[in-house]
Amino acid sequence: MSAWSPDHIERQPPGPAVRSPDGLPDLLHAGMYVVDDNGAIVSVNARTEALLDRTAGELVGRDAHDLLHRDHLGQTMPRASCSMMQAFLSGRTGGGDSEWFRRGDATLLPVTWLVTPCRLDDGATGAAVLFYESDPGNSVTPAADSPTLSQLDRLALLAETTTRLTSTLDSDEAVARLVRLVVPRLADWAIVDLITESDDVWRTTVATHRDGVVVRREELEGPLPPVHEESFMPLSRALRGAASALAGPETYQGPPDSGIAVAQQKLFQETGLRSAAIAPIRGPRAVLGALTLGLSDRPGTFADAELSLLEDIARRAGLALENARLYQRQRHIAETMQRHLLPQMPEVPGLRMAARYESASESSQVGGDWYDVFSLPDGSTAVAIGDVVGHNIDAAAGMAQVRNMLRAYAWALEEPPSSIVERLDQAVVNVAEASMATLIFGRVERSDEEWALRWTNAGHPPPLLITHDGRSRFLDEEHDHLLGTGLIRARTDTLTPLPPLSTLVLYTDGLIESPGHTLDRGLARLRQHAAALAHRPLHVFCDLLLERARPVDNDDDVALLVIRTPAGGGEPGDR
Repeated sequence: MSAWSPDHIERQPPGPAVRSPDGLPDLLHAGMYVVDDNGAIVSVNARTEALLDRTAGELVGRDAHDLLHRDHLGQTMPRASCSMMQAFLSGRTGGGDSEWFRRGDATLLPVTWLVTPCRLDDGATGAAVLFYESDPGNSVTPAADSPTLSQLDRLALLAETTTRLTSTLDSDEAVARLVRLVVPRLADWAIVDLITESDDVWRTTVATHRDGVVVRREELEGPLPPVHEESFMPLSRALRGAASALAGPETYQGPPDSGIAVAQQKLFQETGLRSAAIAPIRGPRAVLGALTLGLSDRPGTFADAELSLLEDIARRAGLALENARLYQRQRHIAETMQRHLLPQMPEVPGLRMAARYESASESSQVGGDWYDVFSLPDGSTAVAIGDVVGHNIDAAAGMAQVRNMLRAYAWALEEPPSSIVERLDQAVVNVAEASMATLIFGRVERSDEEWALRWTNAGHPPPLLITHDGRSRFLDEEHDHLLGTGLIRARTDTLTPLPPLSTLVLYTDGLIESPGHTLDRGLARLRQHAAALAHRPLHVFCDLLLERARPVDNDDDVALLVIRTPAGGGEPGDR
């Protein structure tokens, strides 16, 4: 570009390779950067890199407000109270001289600034920001000051607390987020004491900060003595659900009236707390614990205004923790029900069988994955593996219904697998609570010394067959529709010979699916690792296949059923 104007900005390609601020003028004293309509930096000039002690690659693509804007304490500034953000959102030219930018070395740069709308090369609307150091040569570090917040900041903090705590159903993560919200913004220390479901008291977190980064003091964490019903000390009262209170070293100078008071004496001594505010964490049904904020380094003490804010924060924490506990309780019930419904493997002369069930990660819900193996009246062995759509206790209940109905139909009807699955499909549509499900159902049959699988596939990932010499193939000849769709269409049966010492692998999609890769890649990975394990004993085969083939970013349940035929007509020994 031969000339620059606010109405025409050349957008820079994002990424770490960005080094030079092409398209923006190199001003002598002022930094300049351009943001898109989402507030992400798209271009910078050389003076910006020097003033902020950050390279263009460290700036381009980042949210300018989150990366740079700070208050005079060095804390992240709520968007609602940032005058620069308000000017940007208004779409008008504005300026000011009361902002601080966080530099790359964590110091604060006081700036005078001007923001004005501009049009980017692609036609989108953005904004150009011009800024310079208010007091050249004197960067400042985060200042120590009173913990008092303005009313606007208090409202912004409470809104942020609600958003962050309610967006997780993991109680440990909720506590960690709570601590990051208040340290060091409100206090030098945050202590979280929780009452477990067995009424034990556990000091889950004692945290401070170094250069704005939260640091745990794990040696001060752990179990506490029981809550003394007659203690008048602030923490004991808070754990009984009484009103919040202020405390200092003098509070615990006299003879302790309980074991918790002894623990508090140690806490004040080890942390150097000069002032503390303690509030109960209440859930909708019971007191869940207590939140303590403490001052040790910055001047000032907590007052009643801070108690009111602390109570609001603790109330939101109580709702989030109660939701997390209810979720974990429901998850435990579903997992227990799911595991109890999974069958014991029957003894079938000649065949070796093994199965595994792995639940999803702690951040995910329980699903409807299942497998089943049982003997039929004609001497064949029924095998099934399926996945009921859904990720909650309803999916686990639906799985139980589908499994039990399939057993009943398979035992009572001397019909091919496709006919049995057709009947099951009608029941799923009209009777069962399961919405939709995938299923592979078949019979392992023996004729003379030869084994075969007669089976049908209702929308499930294809079985994998590995011969003893390591050759493998997916059985994807037929693939009919899911259960529960309401489609009226004939299903098909397939007869697949099972050679001596061959290994048949039935699995659910949690073993192959990955958010970051295609399904074909997951299938190829499964095939490669299964073939490499063809000679391993079956239980070892299952364990290693789960370890090696399951994608690391998988967040779903996995059911795995493996069957191995004997050698030639003799017993397969330890294979």
